[in-house]
Amino acid sequence: MNAPWKAGTQGNRDAFAAFICDEAALDVLRPVVIELGWQPEKCNKGGLRNAIQSLSVSASPNILMVDLSESGDPLNDINALAEVCEPGTVVIAIGQVNDVRLYRDLLASGIHDYLLKPLSASVLRDALNQAQAVFAAPRVSEQDQAKRHVSAAIVGTRGGVGASTLATSLGWYLATKKNMQTALLDLDIHFGTGALALDLEPGRGLTDAIDNPSRIDGLFIERAMIRAHDNLAILSAEAPINSPLMTDGAAFLQLEEEFRHAFDVTMIDMPRNMLINFPHLLSNVNLVVLATEMTLASARDTIRILSWLKTHAEHAETVIVANKVQTGVTEISRADFEASIERSIDYSIGFDQKAAANAAKLGQPLLEANPQSKAIASIKDLALRIATAGDGEEGPASSDAREKKSLLGNFDFKSLLAKKDKPATIDAAG
Repeated sequence: MNAPWKAGTQGNRDAFAAFICDEAALDVLRPVVIELGWQPEKCNKGGLRNAIQSLSVSASPNILMVDLSESGDPLNDINALAEVCEPGTVVIAIGQVNDVRLYRDLLASGIHDYLLKPLSASVLRDALNQAQAVFAAPRVSEQDQAKRHVSAAIVGTRGGVGASTLATSLGWYLATKKNMQTALLDLDIHFGTGALALDLEPGRGLTDAIDNPSRIDGLFIERAMIRAHDNLAILSAEAPINSPLMTDGAAFLQLEEEFRHAFDVTMIDMPRNMLINFPHLLSNVNLVVLATEMTLASARDTIRILSWLKTHAEHAETVIVANKVQTGVTEISRADFEASIERSIDYSIGFDQKAAANAAKLGQPLLEANPQSKAIASIKDLALRIATAGDGEEGPASSDAREKKSLLGNFDFKSLLAKKDKPATIDAAG
């Protein structure tokens, strides 16, 4: 709520409105409002709930002042106000609770300022002048437009290959170790685990975005995303499983567009069915990480998805990651797998059940919970690959994958499928 208006949204709104609980505060506020050239009639009796009722049936003002004195749960009530406030409204809250934690939580929710009662004319004047200055701030500078942004999609060839774990770990590493402002978008609307992996409640941000794509802007992003770290914000959901996904994908595109302005990196945890339903989601992605495992089914699906990406996302660099690799017990050898997909595996991540269980118990990413695990070395390398994606130069693994042919380049994948009941023969070929 505390950023400049979008172009063209200011014209039909009042400059100011206030909803104040007590007459004493109104007596202090009205002269300041008149001094600033606004109508004193816009200072209404009644607190936050009156504001919600009024704004649900009328346009939001440029600057809104609300009294939290009668609110039993200020944060939840502010979120309810956000539901009826149109984008761009600068909100100043006033109240009686002198609590630093409440102050910080209110600012994090999008409030512009929080003033303590009893009010003084000078404090009100300064706060309202600062609120007006928000609208004089430049919309988007040339520097912002030229800001470099990397977008990466993590796609699992099949459920259970660890794509979500990989996406969470990569996002956490770039945010904490590379100090990059990172957005994690979990597009598994009904069963996403992005927030769960970080021991967070997903909130309603993503479902609200799907229901109301037109409301998505920088302010919505600031309010709706859940912060896991100063540099890591998550947009996830646990939509009711009796509610099918009803969207044309416009909300997802708008979210990606806003992320490009607000973050350095967008990490998209993208279920493979989303590729089929919304192919345009990859239109601005720099890199696609295809997570797979060393099985017949994953080999088949890797081939199909690679073919799909060549048609629908040829501009994006594709990275193959073999996850949960167990030496000596894989269903297909690495050589046979690479021969069947006709390109090399870029990264191989070992299976570490103990590390995965520890991360789940602690509610932390794999890299944070298990800094000494051998499985994380490749994840760190992949994170660095993502951080430099879009620079115009491919990483060495990617270039080799395009030029290097497997020694079994003429391997017949159909024959591999025919031998699925004979793992010993397949391993011998490797």
